[in-house]
Formats: sequence, C-alpha cells, structure tokens
Amino acid sequence: MATEAANLVTITDSRDPRVAAFLSVRERDLTGGHGGRFIVEGKVTLEILLTRGRFAIESLFLCETRLAPLAGLLARVPEGVPVYVAPQDVMDAVAGFPMHRGVLACGRKGAPLTPADILPAEGPATALLLAGLSNHDNVGACFRNAAAFGADAVLLDETSCDPLYRKAIRVSSGSALWMPFAQGGTSGQLIEAAEARGYDVWALTPSAEAEPLPSVRIPERVALLMGAEGPGLPRDLIARARPVRIPMADGFDSVNVATAAALALSHVFSQRKFGA
Repeated sequence: MATEAANLVTITDSRDPRVAAFLSVRERDLTGGHGGRFIVEGKVTLEILLTRGRFAIESLFLCETRLAPLAGLLARVPEGVPVYVAPQDVMDAVAGFPMHRGVLACGRKGAPLTPADILPAEGPATALLLAGLSNHDNVGACFRNAAAFGADAVLLDETSCDPLYRKAIRVSSGSALWMPFAQGGTSGQLIEAAEARGYDVWALTPSAEAEPLPSVRIPERVALLMGAEGPGLPRDLIARARPVRIPMADGFDSVNVATAAALALSHVFSQRKFGA
C-alpha cells in the first residue's frame, strides 16, 4: 500500500506532545498562537500543499478513517515528515472541535517575502494590493480571484489578516499556499513598492468622480488597490493613485471587496488575453 511508505505514527492520547501543534486549533487561529506555523484543513488544501505549495510541511494529523481514501496522496508526503493518525474522538479532543474532514497539516511559514522578491520587474504584470482587510473570508476570496485571473502577486499591508489563517486558506481554494505574497508596512508603502517596480496603481473606489473601469486603458503593469469592506480606501490613499470605479446600477454603488477585485482582475485579464 502507498501508506506503508509514509511515516505513520499512531496517537492514542490527546495530550501526546507530538501533536501539540494541532491543539485547540480555532483558539490559536484567533490569537495567532501558531507562531511560525500554519494549519491547513481538508483534502483539497492538503493536496495543494503537497503538490504545488511553496511552504515546508512539518507534520500531518489524520483521522484513522482517512488513511485508505488518502493513500495515493500520502505517497507524496516528503520523507521524514510524520503522519500522525488517531481515532476520531482523540483527534476531536486535540483540535478542540469535531474534525469532520479528519485532515490537518502543519506547515512552516519560513522567511517572509518582500515586494521586491515577488513583483515581476519587467513585462506585462498584474498585482493585487489589499489595504486593511481584516476579514479572513474576504482575504481568502481575493487570493482565489487573483489566482483565477492570472495575477502575479498579492501585497497586503500590516493591518490585513494573515492569508495563512486556516479559514483564509480554505476560502482561497488553497491558492494562498502557492500564490506569491508579501505582507507588511502601511497601505502607503504598498503603493510605493508597486510604483518602484513600474506599476500604475489603480485605487478601486465607488466615487462618482473616479474613471469607469471599462474606459481606462490597461497599462503594461497595473496594481489594483482594494480597501476594507465598509469604509473602503481612505481619501489620502485614493489621491495617491488613479481612482477607478466599477459601473453599477443607479442607486447602488458598492459590492463586496472580493467581488470588486474579481471584476477588476477579470477586466484586466480579458483585455490582455482577448483585446478590446
């Protein structure tokens, strides 16, 4: 069997220190208690972590009933990475809630990347800039949209939530595990970093004074700046970039930030791929 090649370790006690990284997953998610680690949940994200993720894998933790269905995938586990296996009740006790998917993995974040590391220095390119996005669902959805519409990189300011939060990874359909991203600094520094690489920065805003997206020529290198749900982008940030709006029906001026990012990214992608 493929699972015979995996480093299987049976866990019978929820207090076993070998699975300490998976203790009280939800609480540690909320407090940032994983340190330099992150947790992924479910088969889809595990497969991406193993096959195209850019992060090192520290360990896996599976319900014993998941071993047979995941046999083929477990053959991809790097040599030396332990695969902890436990009965459902033990796994639930460790995680702190019922683990219906029965699949967890612990990864290492490693050294953070910088904008200079990930923003292409030449040729056509698209970047997504996220300023003040504190909702994990929105960040995960923005990553999924960036992947779907061929963005080259995502930059997040220091106030945005961690894209390697477990729920953000899941909502991103695992794209946060391979999409190049850098997080840190202020929103203004995101603009500066993009401009330093020759990107035209567009600030997405519902303001009637902004240019409608379909009428704006797509530059060779563009960075789309998105603000937080509700307040949107501060006026000073909008003033530092090119204000662009998504046309909407009269009497309605805004959509969810991830939806707005999808519309803007799709427009850029389509114009580049198919022309006007």
